[in-house]
Amino acid sequence: MPVELPPEKLRREVDPAEVGCETTGELSSLTEIVGQERAVRALKFGLDIKERGFNVYVAGYPGTGKMTAIREFLEEMAKRKPAPSDWCYVNNFRNTYEPKAIELPPGEGKVFQEDVASLIREARRALPRAFESEEYASRREAATRAIQDEGKKLLTELNRRAQEEGFVIQTSPIGLLIVPFREGRALSDQELMALSTQEKDEIQKKREKLRTELRSALRQVRGLEKKSSEVVKKVNHEVALYAVGHLVADLKEKYKEFPEVITYLERVQDDILESLDQFLGKPRAQLRAPPASEQFPWMREFFFRKYEVNVIVDNSDLQGAPVVVELNPTYQNLFGRIEKEAQFGVLTTDFTMIRGGSIHKANGGYIVLPVEELLRNMFSWDSLKTALRSESIAVEEAGERLGFITTKGLRPAPITLSVKVVLSGSPLLYQLLYMLDKDFKELFKAKADFDVVMNRTEESTQKYAAFICTLVRKEGLKHLDASAVAKVVAYGSRLAADQEKLSTRFSDIADICREAGFYATQEGADIVNAKHIKKAIEEKIYRSNMIQERIQEMIQRGSILIDTEGDAVGQVNGLSVMSLGDFAFGRPSRVTASTGIGRKGIIDIEREARLGGRIHTKGVMILSGYLAEKYAQDKPLSISARLVFEQSYGEVEGDSASSTELYAILSDLSGLPVKQGIAVTGSVNQKGEVQAIGGVNEKIEGFFEVCKAMGLTGQQGVIIPESNAQNLMLKEEVVEAVKDRKFHVYPVRTIDEGIEILTGVKAGARRPDGTFEEGTVNNRVDRRVKEMAEKLREFPEFVLGRRE
Repeated sequence: MPVELPPEKLRREVDPAEVGCETTGELSSLTEIVGQERAVRALKFGLDIKERGFNVYVAGYPGTGKMTAIREFLEEMAKRKPAPSDWCYVNNFRNTYEPKAIELPPGEGKVFQEDVASLIREARRALPRAFESEEYASRREAATRAIQDEGKKLLTELNRRAQEEGFVIQTSPIGLLIVPFREGRALSDQELMALSTQEKDEIQKKREKLRTELRSALRQVRGLEKKSSEVVKKVNHEVALYAVGHLVADLKEKYKEFPEVITYLERVQDDILESLDQFLGKPRAQLRAPPASEQFPWMREFFFRKYEVNVIVDNSDLQGAPVVVELNPTYQNLFGRIEKEAQFGVLTTDFTMIRGGSIHKANGGYIVLPVEELLRNMFSWDSLKTALRSESIAVEEAGERLGFITTKGLRPAPITLSVKVVLSGSPLLYQLLYMLDKDFKELFKAKADFDVVMNRTEESTQKYAAFICTLVRKEGLKHLDASAVAKVVAYGSRLAADQEKLSTRFSDIADICREAGFYATQEGADIVNAKHIKKAIEEKIYRSNMIQERIQEMIQRGSILIDTEGDAVGQVNGLSVMSLGDFAFGRPSRVTASTGIGRKGIIDIEREARLGGRIHTKGVMILSGYLAEKYAQDKPLSISARLVFEQSYGEVEGDSASSTELYAILSDLSGLPVKQGIAVTGSVNQKGEVQAIGGVNEKIEGFFEVCKAMGLTGQQGVIIPESNAQNLMLKEEVVEAVKDRKFHVYPVRTIDEGIEILTGVKAGARRPDGTFEEGTVNNRVDRRVKEMAEKLREFPEFVLGRRE
């Protein structure tokens, strides 16, 4: 008969002496990631290697604190690296639709922005003063005097020739007129008409000749005006260059190490010289409506925006490399946007409205992205891959990628990208991306796996205490004494469901510490002790176990049929786990079996009713293999057995009840009653070995609660796989009941061991002649199977398969 587990094997407590302190206030804060040596090693590798494509995917489940740990780890690494460059966008004076990108040392972007703004301010002050000076007027007059004199000379000579021919040149609104002139006055139209035809013809010939000479003279005058304009333009250029040239020269000397800046400053200087009217504020001719810049004074300032410097990455305040955690990785948040503004009912934009995204801020450092959110946002994933492949960042409209935008827009120059991307997500998403996305394996070659458990040692216990110390100091909570830390460590083993492991779901550990601090404050205690931790755990369960209590009440009142006393044939109490998201609990279920003569074997009623899951179905089918190997070596297995979970109205999944179902079949075949005070869990293979299952603590506690409600008799208990003994971290109440002999936990390795506990009858070993010991369970089952096979021969239609 198997031996039950002693109380000390049901829960592994922690000696407060292992904590290494009396209170967590004596400890130092953590500076490392706890229990994730493999992940840390992978992170260091992925972040330190410089080769292309070694970005990092951090795989782990929620609650392990991986995002917080990654951020703190990266920030520590980033401190040892230099701050990256600033990036600016400036106007492209040759093509305003393609702004230029300029890279500058960290902190120099704002300086350059202010330098250019100062240059324009000085130019707007210096140029009007230079052109209003007497020196400029004298120089301009001197430069144009000779040309003006030449023009006057041409007109004077033309007027003299006209007078010699009897004409005078007059100006009119429609141009120059050649008018006949006699006796000191111009002839009127009446006088001209009174002349003879010969005189008229002679006057017309002379006028045509003078008109030809006039046209020639006017062409020369226009040439002189053009020459005068060019001379004035040259003088203006020289004066303006004298006024602003030294300002530009000073900046070119300051930024001589940056060729792109030198080129830009030269373009600015050329544009200033070409746009003197704007700097001088000269009024326009009033022959037409004044332009908008004169109707609205603020529009004049709009002209000078083209000289601004748009700093999209400013690392002036950064110490070390940047670490950016983007929790909402939309396309615009990652890669920036080009904003627009309304002017006179029209949307306009320019390079000053280019805004950088998280990738720009992280350039030269690290960026952390939740992969699930990244995949959920349109364009973000594909654009990230494109940026990593091309090692550049391009700011463009999202609509352009779909082809929806056909209007002409900005095409900013791409920026060189050098960043380490850390994706945080579940292991399942990693597997899917690796299999389905051919680019993923080329771009994310480093994988860091965050485990949900770590080994439970004295060192890990002390690290748990250090984590609690860090949490307390960070959030201003109450410190824990050694007994409280010991309870937290035990709670960590319960979360891990392993006596040799501790959970790394530090979010749950932190919540318990916070709740315990709340109860300590209510009591007016300065230090959190074990009592507060215990209360926090109990209250956390109480807030979520209403359904469990309702089910227990229904069992107690007889609505759900569960027997915890007496014996019954073909009826066994199985154990299952119900999960409510934040809370899981064990629920006993009655499993019954009925057997008869037939050829159908084991019929799973749950599957027939489409309530059985695939794993459950597999577990039931394994039972046929066990029965065939054990009892059908010398005869056909001529039975028809039906299995069902009584009062089950939802899907049944998992194979943890397969041993329970097998016990029910063996009981029904042997006719031996099963103790109803013993519940069973465990899966079974075809060889009759009982295998480990999940949720063993919840299952045991669930049946214990039912037994406690119905009345503990001292004969109740559970049968579990022996391999699950290491997973036991039962509630202290259950441990005390076992210690008082009111409840029992039996570990078994085989079905034979389990059936002996349930029936109180020896299972029986196979003898050399192939039979089983007389009076044993196996002997009774074997004899019954043989009787069924012989009985079936009396019905040849069943043997030939014409019926049933």
